[in-house]
Amino acid sequence: MPGNRTRSRYAPDQGLTTRMVTTMFLIGLLYVVFVGALIALLRGAWPIILLVAGGLFIVQFWFSDRIAAAGMGAREVTPEQAPELHGAVDRICALADMPKPRVAIAHSDVPNAFATGRNERTALVCATTGLLRRLEPEELEGVLAHELSHVAHRDVAVMTIASFLGVLAGMLTRFALWGGLSRAGNSRDSNTAIAMLLIPLVSAVVYVISFLLTRLLSRYRELSADRAAALLTGRPSALASALTKVTGQMARIPTQDLRKAEPFNAFWFAPAFSSKESLSRLLSSHPTLEQRLDQLGRISAQLGRAA
Repeated sequence: MPGNRTRSRYAPDQGLTTRMVTTMFLIGLLYVVFVGALIALLRGAWPIILLVAGGLFIVQFWFSDRIAAAGMGAREVTPEQAPELHGAVDRICALADMPKPRVAIAHSDVPNAFATGRNERTALVCATTGLLRRLEPEELEGVLAHELSHVAHRDVAVMTIASFLGVLAGMLTRFALWGGLSRAGNSRDSNTAIAMLLIPLVSAVVYVISFLLTRLLSRYRELSADRAAALLTGRPSALASALTKVTGQMARIPTQDLRKAEPFNAFWFAPAFSSKESLSRLLSSHPTLEQRLDQLGRISAQLGRAA
């Protein structure tokens, strides 16, 4: 749970902790209701439903960080292979008094970064080649401080688990339809036919609710990470500059590359949009650039008055 994390010098965020606990409770409740509904609709298949649901949860929890990293093309690098990136991570970890995570690079022109991991021991922080090529050292440290705050606050693990239910809803629906429709075709049982109609409906409702819950948490956690990184480094202007550069460069990235990155928006430092009219603009995993810059401006003013 979030409260059990190792303490670091990152500023604590009670609002983030409260939202994580609330989201996990609601997602867990939704998970139980969803599996219960499937068992009620497909009484004869309940052992398989429980087995599949439990197995998928274990896989999602234990291997989701590796799956996400592989999906985004992350390749772990040594200090000899990427001395500047490792040096920046070393400085942030020393400043935050936290263990150093594994360090990776993704060969992509999309300027971005992300962090994954269930805890600090399994954490991985990754920067793309596009990001490393475009940012100055202080800007890169601001981005890395942002990503490492996700690890320190454990919200990476919470987001991974919270997003599981939507994946499960889709997979179990396909499984139920594959097995149930074949039986329905050989049977005139009205209950089976009704069940086959209700399962996609229940799954759609579950997916929408879990999607909205994770999006609400995601937007807040990005603001929290910006705030924590700015306070830790004492250079909110460097993070603001990095945000402006990264967001501005997105329009110059080939659409094909953006589409490959877009499914992982919840993990990225800044979202990748394949078009300005994308539905992700309405239900974004991130706050707007204006919101993020406005918060960093206020932090800069506060630090200036305290100096």
